[in-house]
Amino acid sequence: MAATVTKSSGGRRPGYGSLLRTPGAWTFLLPGFAARQPFAMLTLSIVLLVEHTTGSYGTAGAVAAATGVSMALFAPQSGRLADRWGQAAVLVPGVLLHTAAVALLTALALLDAPLWALFAAAVPAGASVPQGGPMVRARWAALLSGDTGGSGDSDASGASGASGATDASGASDAVHGGPGGGRGGPSPLLATAAAFESVTDELTFVIGPVLATALCIGVHPAAGLVAEGALTFLGGLLFAAQRRTQPSVQHAAGFSRGAASGSTAAGHGAGKAGGSSGPAVRSGRRAERPASALSVPGVRVLAVLFLGIGSVFGGMQVSLTAFTEEIGHPGLNGALYGVFAGGNMLAGAVSGAVACRRPAHRRLLIAYTALALATSPLWAVDSAVAVGALGLLVGLCIAPALVTGYTLVESLVPATARTEAFTWLTGAVALGQALAVTASGRLADGFGAHAGFTVPLAGTGLALLVAVALRTRLEPALPGRVVARGVDHRRAAAVD
Repeated sequence: MAATVTKSSGGRRPGYGSLLRTPGAWTFLLPGFAARQPFAMLTLSIVLLVEHTTGSYGTAGAVAAATGVSMALFAPQSGRLADRWGQAAVLVPGVLLHTAAVALLTALALLDAPLWALFAAAVPAGASVPQGGPMVRARWAALLSGDTGGSGDSDASGASGASGATDASGASDAVHGGPGGGRGGPSPLLATAAAFESVTDELTFVIGPVLATALCIGVHPAAGLVAEGALTFLGGLLFAAQRRTQPSVQHAAGFSRGAASGSTAAGHGAGKAGGSSGPAVRSGRRAERPASALSVPGVRVLAVLFLGIGSVFGGMQVSLTAFTEEIGHPGLNGALYGVFAGGNMLAGAVSGAVACRRPAHRRLLIAYTALALATSPLWAVDSAVAVGALGLLVGLCIAPALVTGYTLVESLVPATARTEAFTWLTGAVALGQALAVTASGRLADGFGAHAGFTVPLAGTGLALLVAVALRTRLEPALPGRVVARGVDHRRAAAVD
């Protein structure tokens, strides 16, 4: 059942308390938090272990990059399969494969296996990283629009199974991201949910790297990967077991490449109850194969921006590690990265509590410009205090860009492809992080930690240039306009 939310007087955004009182939310939030730990722990744990066994940041960064690249390539496919067959059907085998691959990579590193063997184990370890964050975001979007249906499927005619059935106005709102009922536009809780998830992501990036560093330095170089595998196994399986809150499975629904007419649910029968947010199916025929979320131009631009954000995460991880080694205080690495991630978490919390009248696509460009500027002086500072202060500033600038980018997905992408869209963005962060880890590692080995700090500046600067050139593609369509092939955003008439 959709959560009904009314904006408070003065146009203030509903707070986190209203969001967390949404029925069913806690059943997936707690296991989802554990399930997303791999994204925060995996790269740094690999860097610390492989650098310990090989003595090279460049080699360690290359192995870590292999996991990031494979994750970036396979994560969107995982998201698309989850949209089509259900999250549990994808998550359970993925968790088992990831746990086995991480165990193999750990063993090979400790046995001083050749580099090719480390790469061979790193690829499946990255490809099978559970997409906890995107799946939780998809559950929020479904829960707030009444599109949860457990294991219930949607047939070709658009009728939804289990509790995920919606009427014609609800189907329209599923596309717009609003709650069932359809007359108030997007649910005000969607932006709050996006901010909450950004805060949760950053909390994992506060806990994950600090935990990985503490375990690898204080217990054993392999302890970080062991803990990552254990958290993945337990959290992933517990999250997969929460089937009631997963988005309705839609085997034949979606937005097809060829449905350019933009007709809504079930052709001329769009007003009948039980309509879906997917495209029309004419004369009882099955819908065309759903197009990828990447066919939406705005998603491609967002992916470039998130690629730049990934370069900040990867560049900061390796460069901070190298910097603390250079100044003779390696134990400061976790603290400095925690300050950076803490700034991100603080800004995310504020972003969720404060409503802004400026359109989201404009806020995104402003926030991203601030991020690029904040990374520019990192390479020039020498003291740990200055690096910590600048890291805090960079962290404060990341969250507004992340929150706004994820919020835009709700208005750019229909419900039938949101998990895939979220995984494209998460995969872009992972790819940017992987490339930055490799580049920063090589620069740190050859020229020192200060050279590694230039990577975040280069990544965000290039991404900002692309976003400015293609900024019109980030503008959500007004009602009545088609924004993707076969997706109609005209409002359906309510039927008594």
